[in-house]
Amino acid sequence: MRAPLGLMAALPEELDAVLADMVDARIVARANRVFYCGRLWGHAVVAVLARVGKVAAATTATTLIEHFGVRAVVLTGVAGGVGDGVRLGDVVVATAVLQHDMDASPLFPRFEVPLTGVSRWPCDTTLSDALVWAARATLAPTAGAAAGPLPPTARLHQGLVVSGDRFVSTAAESAALRAALPDALAVEMEGAAVAQVCADYAVPMAMVRCISDRADDAAHGDFTQFVAQVARPASLSLIRHLIQHL
Repeated sequence: MRAPLGLMAALPEELDAVLADMVDARIVARANRVFYCGRLWGHAVVAVLARVGKVAAATTATTLIEHFGVRAVVLTGVAGGVGDGVRLGDVVVATAVLQHDMDASPLFPRFEVPLTGVSRWPCDTTLSDALVWAARATLAPTAGAAAGPLPPTARLHQGLVVSGDRFVSTAAESAALRAALPDALAVEMEGAAVAQVCADYAVPMAMVRCISDRADDAAHGDFTQFVAQVARPASLSLIRHLIQHL
């Protein structure tokens, strides 16, 4: 039997949407988390809430790999847009991830994870390509289908996503990120930790994020509204199209 796909949702609303479509589900409690093992659209999956922050997400990813033997990990969620042209409602598929708050200088270069020689952790190309296909299908529903969950002006981006243990919510912080990492498209709180764990275990990893805010002074209000109105259906659509494509 083929190993299951690991699905990590960043928000409870996103996880609930996936669980509503899961069949033959069984619940496994481990590492102070609840894992849902079942089938989505004919494929074996293990779905779990990532929890917030890098340490929590790393623990979740490790458990998915060690205990459930997942063949790959896909992380979905929302993020703040920091790149030029990355707007509310857009979709970002990560090609690489980096910890923007990692700084062990002068012992190691800024952003480099000590003793690894790596600052940018690449995402799996095959999985990322599948997420791109899923994002395009979500952004542009087929003729005759109901309107998609994202704004009609939403666009797809691919590139660097940065992670840190802080909700970036001021224009000054966002500007500082752009200055330090000009090619960063979005900022969130888990992806780079999950990527590092998956690299240690040689397990493919990919991530898609919907832009909920611009990581500026209006971020809190934009984030709350976006999660309530868009994040749940958008995540479900992305995962459904991903699994059907795989």
